[in-house]
Amino acid sequence: MEWLARYEELIAYLLGLLGVAGGQPPVPAPILYMVPLVALLLLFLSIRLAARSWASRKKRAVSETAPQPAAERGGEAAAAAASEAGVAVEAAPLSVLERMRAGLAKTRGAFAGRLDELLGSGRGESLWEDLEELLIGADIGMKTALELRQSVQQRCDREQSREPALLRRALMEEIEARLRCCQAPLDFGAAAPFVLMVIGVNGVGKTTTIGKLAWQLARQEGKKVLVGACDTFRAAAAEQLGVWAQRAGAEFVGQGPGADPAGVAFDAVKAALARRSDVVILDTAGRLHTKVNLMEEVKKIRRVVGREIPGAPHETLLVLDATLGQNSLVQARLFKEAVDVSGLVLTKLDGTARGGMAVAVGTELGIPVRYVGIGEKVEDLRPFDPHSFAQALFERP
Repeated sequence: MEWLARYEELIAYLLGLLGVAGGQPPVPAPILYMVPLVALLLLFLSIRLAARSWASRKKRAVSETAPQPAAERGGEAAAAAASEAGVAVEAAPLSVLERMRAGLAKTRGAFAGRLDELLGSGRGESLWEDLEELLIGADIGMKTALELRQSVQQRCDREQSREPALLRRALMEEIEARLRCCQAPLDFGAAAPFVLMVIGVNGVGKTTTIGKLAWQLARQEGKKVLVGACDTFRAAAAEQLGVWAQRAGAEFVGQGPGADPAGVAFDAVKAALARRSDVVILDTAGRLHTKVNLMEEVKKIRRVVGREIPGAPHETLLVLDATLGQNSLVQARLFKEAVDVSGLVLTKLDGTARGGMAVAVGTELGIPVRYVGIGEKVEDLRPFDPHSFAQALFERP
């Protein structure tokens, strides 16, 4: 082969230059034949590595000179500081006031903005009529709106001032005072087990409210909770409640569709007594307050659980949809006439501009608002706090 002969001539020539006599190498010929190949391979690898190193240095130089977003810089600085301090970086949890503020954003946007416009307009005697009209428009109710107008007007007359700041503060304090009159948090330790029955019309969020409440009691307060699925009319109601109970870590008692709701309630309280549960929550079928037979079913459940546990149910919560405004007030009034309602839950406050109905329901009916729903997360079912509610309602948008 011609190329091999030339290669041997090249090796012999190189050996001659090195002064090797007779062109006889001191090492075997095959090893010498590989030396140029190895040298070429090393040269190729050196060039490749040098090219990669140059490209890496160029990319790093470009990234260091590029402008960095302020938020990124701040985040990196905070992370670096936290890292130096040995602290894990976590999002700060929202306070009760912040959650309430976020949940009442729509109500506040419709109410606080118009209130500021009214107070800053410099109206004369029509100020009080316009204020009453504003309160009625916020679904506070005619009776409560009239009482609030009269109280604020009398207070301003005593102080001989109509300063916007005074009017605003007076109105906020009057609303908070009325809400505080009907504030009464639930005492789940008042009985063992504490039996809670939840009622309301279809679609107001009864099952979701029960699931969130069971999660809070079981996960956050460490109570042993049992949930009874007494809604045997709605399709898949028991299955939905069972999923919530499993998620909350609560025990579940239910029967098949069409079963006797009072029978399910009986099984639930019996199981709670046997298992030493702390709290029993009974779901009921969504019923219209005008349906006599369905209302009688609720009364039957009350009688059955009352025979097994004296004084039960210890609390009857009526769940109302805040987006319905004054219609929810009508529902509450009729339910109160038919059943012994002892507490209210206002759901979907974050999805309506009619949050003022919380003031009307609490003050006109004298029923305490126990919980409010201000979001979709399990922690967004909050015990009602009049001070936080009033602050969030009057905060400027």
